[in-house]
Amino acid sequence: MVELAKYEALRERPPGRPVMHQRWRSLLFAHLSLKPEVIQCLLPKELTVDTYPDDSGNEQAWLGLVPFRMEGVTPRHIPEIPGIHAFPETNIRTYVHRDAQEPGVWFFSLDAANTLACKIARKFFHLPYFEARMSVQESPSGIAYRSSRRSGGATCEANCVPVGDLFSAEPGTLEFFLAERYLLYSRSPRGIHTGRVFHTPYRLQRLESVSIKETLVEAAEIPSKPFHHYLFSPGVDVDVYRLSPSLRVG
Repeated sequence: MVELAKYEALRERPPGRPVMHQRWRSLLFAHLSLKPEVIQCLLPKELTVDTYPDDSGNEQAWLGLVPFRMEGVTPRHIPEIPGIHAFPETNIRTYVHRDAQEPGVWFFSLDAANTLACKIARKFFHLPYFEARMSVQESPSGIAYRSSRRSGGATCEANCVPVGDLFSAEPGTLEFFLAERYLLYSRSPRGIHTGRVFHTPYRLQRLESVSIKETLVEAAEIPSKPFHHYLFSPGVDVDVYRLSPSLRVG
């Protein structure tokens, strides 16, 4: 287990200047729980799966499906470029730590509807991005997310209807554990890297209804189960910081 203070410390703005600004909008957080060993065997040996107990009190790993819209994706001091700075994205992720320090996110895959963004993220952030045909359609009746990977054909269709007042996740709750993450891990041939982001805490909503049909989890070679925990957020404005070497191979 990671001390709660370790999560809260990462919510502070990191030192230095961000290298990029982004706006994350209309995020659906869909999660399922798995036995920790199911996820641990898929992680780099330097990282340990982070866990949170289920309703029965059993420590579980949590796997997330998060579709949303990216806007304003620009390097610092560069104007937004029409047709490049905004696109849908969907990620499959879990939660990890390093020796009970630095709790963060590990991405099994990230699908995006922008060829240039995928190339940049693979090269400079060492993240497993895939190009996909995607859309996010919003209406008074709800939000529809659609994705079809250009290579391999993995797909996602999700529909949700947010409802109720916005709220912030309380430290120590499952909602806080799943949503309030400000550090990512990635891996290159040279070792494990970490990256920080900064944004205000998510404003979250419950969902009146949600349906998901997807093959992204299976494409990541993870046993597929029904999702059973859902949250929605209208979004946050994000500062992205430079990736840093954390652990070197050898």
